[in-house]
Formats: sequence, structure tokens, C-alpha cells
Amino acid sequence: MTETKLTGTVFGCIAPHPPLLVPGVGRGQESAVSSTSRAMHLLAEDLAKSAPDVIALVSPHGSGFSDAMGVFVGESASGDMTAWGDLTPGAVFENDRPLAAAILDECALTHVPARPIGNDRYVLDHGAMVPLHFLAPRAGGLPLVPLTFSFLALDAHFAFGKAIARASEILDRRLALIASGDLSHRLIAGAPAGYDPMGKEFDRQLIEALRTMDTKAVLNLDPDLVERAGECGLRSVAVLLGALDGLAVKPRILSYEGPFGVGYLVAAFDIARSVHPLVELARMAVESRVLGTKAPRPEQPLSPEMQERAGVFICLKKGGELRGCIGTFEPTKSTIAEEVIANAVSSATRDPRFPPVAPPELPDLEYTVDVLTRPEPAGGPDELDPRRYGVIVESGWRRGLLLPDLEGVDTVAEQIAIARQKAGISPREPVKLYRFEVRRYK
Repeated sequence: MTETKLTGTVFGCIAPHPPLLVPGVGRGQESAVSSTSRAMHLLAEDLAKSAPDVIALVSPHGSGFSDAMGVFVGESASGDMTAWGDLTPGAVFENDRPLAAAILDECALTHVPARPIGNDRYVLDHGAMVPLHFLAPRAGGLPLVPLTFSFLALDAHFAFGKAIARASEILDRRLALIASGDLSHRLIAGAPAGYDPMGKEFDRQLIEALRTMDTKAVLNLDPDLVERAGECGLRSVAVLLGALDGLAVKPRILSYEGPFGVGYLVAAFDIARSVHPLVELARMAVESRVLGTKAPRPEQPLSPEMQERAGVFICLKKGGELRGCIGTFEPTKSTIAEEVIANAVSSATRDPRFPPVAPPELPDLEYTVDVLTRPEPAGGPDELDPRRYGVIVESGWRRGLLLPDLEGVDTVAEQIAIARQKAGISPREPVKLYRFEVRRYK
């Protein structure tokens, strides 16, 4: 696979935050969670190897809002564990204020509710300080952007993660994102939040979904199961998954235990420095067709992502200029893998705007794979956003589609006008509007 310079999210992890993990608090009791402690030390080594420029940490226990995500925008954050009996001096972390501002800007552009937290300084809670006890010494004095989540739906937290990752890409930051959170607090009789047999089931389902990077399963966990689990980390996990969206990720479950009735999960998410498997599949499909070699077969068994069904657009560029782009509004094949192969070949050979791709051009092609969500009706232009949503205009049998977040398309009016033009629909004809989102892989 092709090696690429990585900015944006380069490291992601899930870290629990029981105070007794810190020796000055546990005073020997930390031996009861020795597996978690060992895993946290491994996590610290992984963080150092990823060589980030900045750390963002989302904690369930920070100062936040019920209806908006929180982003600290002041000068520095500090914290200690004295409230838990640890007399060790605390720590101070400088903020990356340009990144914090860029995150809020991206949230505004994509309609993710987010507001600043703190003033010039911010006091870090134990949800931040426990993971940082292990991770900060290996971070080499990096700036820290504290984040908090809300009571909004999980998909809003996923979108928040995407905004964080995009902001770091725009500023060319290498981002490490720490999702602090514990799993069910109701695993055994006498647990802090009482006992519920569904606590173990929640932890099992979440860990299994993370083990296979089944983001859809995480975001669609049964709300009743989540409520009965009494967890505090699921929204942090949703933010992390948003920041990992579109990347080639290999999850590693480093440890899980719950000796006190609370589930402590430590997980690392290795981010490959190669192109995403869907992009690699598109490249192989184009090259096999243009060179007349055997058509590619995706690795078996198919990942959960490749097994889904969805519309897919494949766009090819050469020297920064479009060289072909064809896709499907809705799924026409039995899997996304098949959809990618078929549409990649069509983009290279059947786009009427361009001649078929020739063999000498192959090394210079750049690939983008857009996986579409199911289109939904839009009541009018006020329900559109060219950065977040693609648009479909429909008049009778004529339909025109424009993907979201395209260079040079900055307004809803421009987006609709281009989609009308593509469909051959005049500006005065009434149309039905539909919107969709994409998972974009480059």
C-alpha cells in the first residue's frame, strides 16, 4: 500500500479513570486492577510512538453542558488528585488555542452544538487526571485541549469527533485523542450504582463492536441497555470513533476487568500510515481494468464496513484536476466492496467527460471514495449545508446529485444550481430536495 504523511488523528485510545489506579490514591489497592495498570503503561508507549503534536482529551466529568459539547479555549489547564488523598504535586498543561478555535469553527460549520468551557484557566477533573498520570510523562510536554460531551444523541458526538479531526487536519496537527470513560457501573452486587445483569451484556456488546471496528453497532446500541448499564464512557467512545472515521484503523483491546463492579476498558486504535482499504480496493479495481489483469477480490471475510450496502461515488484526480467521477445514489450491489469495484471501473473508463484512463496515467491518479448515507427529504434550502450534506434534486425522472464539501462550492444556492445543471433541470422548475452525508476516504 502507498505510504502517506499523516496529519489529523494519529493516535486514539479508550482509558478508564478509577482514582485508585494512581498509587498516591490507591496506596496498595491498585494491585486489584493490575491488568488495567499494565495496559495503561502500554498505552503510554503507544502514544509516544505515534509522535503527536497535541493531545485532546474528552472526559465525562469535566465542566460542560447538557445541550452542547465543551471545548476549552483558555491559556492552560491544571489538575491534581488531592481531593482523592494524593499529595503529589499537580500538573499544568498549555492549551493549543488555535486548534481549540478551529474545532469550534468546524462545529459551527457542520451544525454540531459546541461552546467554549473555562476562562483563561481550566481545572482538570479525575476523568482527565487519571489517564494523564500514565500518558502525560510519555507525551513530552505536549499541549492539551480538554473537551467535554453532552446529553445529545450519540451521532452528535460522532460528528463532534469528525469536527475535531478535521480541525487538526486543517492546521496540520498530528492529533492524539484520549477517550476517558468507564463502562458499566453495575456489574456485581454492591457495585457503586447497584447491580443490573444487563451491565455485563452492555460491556460485552460494546467491546465486541470495538474489537471489529463496527461503528454502526456502537452508535446503535439499545438505549434501554445503555441506561441499565449505568456507564459513563459511551459518549467519549462515540467522539473517538468520529475522529477515527475514514482512517484505516486496527483496534487492540489491551485489558478489561471489573473487580469493584465497574468495567475498566483499555483499548488502543492503531492508525495505519497506508490508504484506507476501500481506497486501496478502488485503486486495484482501476489498475486491473486498465492493465487487463485479474479483477481484485477483497480480503475475506469481509469487514463489517465492506459488508454494508450503500451508494458509493469514486472520484479520480490527476495533478489536482478531476479525471473521472461516477457513483450510485443508492446501493445497486450486495456489498459496499462490490459497489466500490464497479464504480471505480466506471469512473476510470465510462465518465463521458473524459477519455478512458490509459496505463501511463495510473501512477499519477489520486482516489476518493465517498460512501453515502441513505438520502432523506429536505424541506427546503434551510435544511441543507454544503459542508455537511450532499444534495439530490429531483424533477420527474431527472435527478442530479452533488457531493458535500467540494472545493469552490460554498453556498446552498451554488450547490442546488450545480445539481440542477447536472440533471438538466432549469432554474425555474420546481424540484424535490434530498440530503445525505458521506464517509469520505482519500
